[in-house]
Amino acid sequence: MSAAFKDHFSGHAADYRAFRPTYPPELFAFLASVAPGHDLAWDCGTGSGQAAVPLADYFTRVCATDASAEQIANAGPHPKVEYVVATADRCPLPDHCADLVLVAQALHWFDHDCFYAEVRRVCRPGGIIAASCYNTPSVNDAVDPVLRRWEDFIGPYWTPERAWVDAGYTTIPFPFPSVPAPRFEVSLETTLEQFLGYLGTWSATKQYRKKHGTDPLEPFAGDFAAAWGPASTPRTLRWELAVRAGQVG
Repeated sequence: MSAAFKDHFSGHAADYRAFRPTYPPELFAFLASVAPGHDLAWDCGTGSGQAAVPLADYFTRVCATDASAEQIANAGPHPKVEYVVATADRCPLPDHCADLVLVAQALHWFDHDCFYAEVRRVCRPGGIIAASCYNTPSVNDAVDPVLRRWEDFIGPYWTPERAWVDAGYTTIPFPFPSVPAPRFEVSLETTLEQFLGYLGTWSATKQYRKKHGTDPLEPFAGDFAAAWGPASTPRTLRWELAVRAGQVG
């Protein structure tokens, strides 16, 4: 039986596409360098395709799956990417066909035993599984103290899975022989409005709104605005990007 799908994102799929960052080209070059071939990549938990589209620069075909139909509906189209609504343990691909399985910012939501069984089924011998997550957002010396206060405030509304992200996936179950991976950085040029939009996509923010019926960002908006300066001024938002990679079979 398919594992239960914890849907924290369908309600704001359009915001997720608008405000979440894309990934550095170096990540995909690394993944292509360790994969045994470049015929097929499976991007599991694709969201709105932030990783699927750049994977197509290196792989002949990309199958991008997500359990959320809303996320798939908001995904960026690409002629080499096939988007499919599917849970992590019910991939539509045949046995032993994928050179790479990538999970970008989603592994902490999965039933790991069920997903890893599907990875072993779908991957070709010697295939690569890689999971990435980004954390510790930073803007500059003025904005970051407000951001740290915001994180402390919203922290109790994260689900327990968040601890794996905070640890850079170093503690998440991962039963595959390790493939050494460098650390990367994710960055995004953003205005104040877009920055607050990104904070609004956090599942903890959504949980707060659901519980209290109010916007938790409102008490912080003035402090963020004062620290940011002119609201339309673009600033660079950065995150650390951790990658856990392993060999399958």
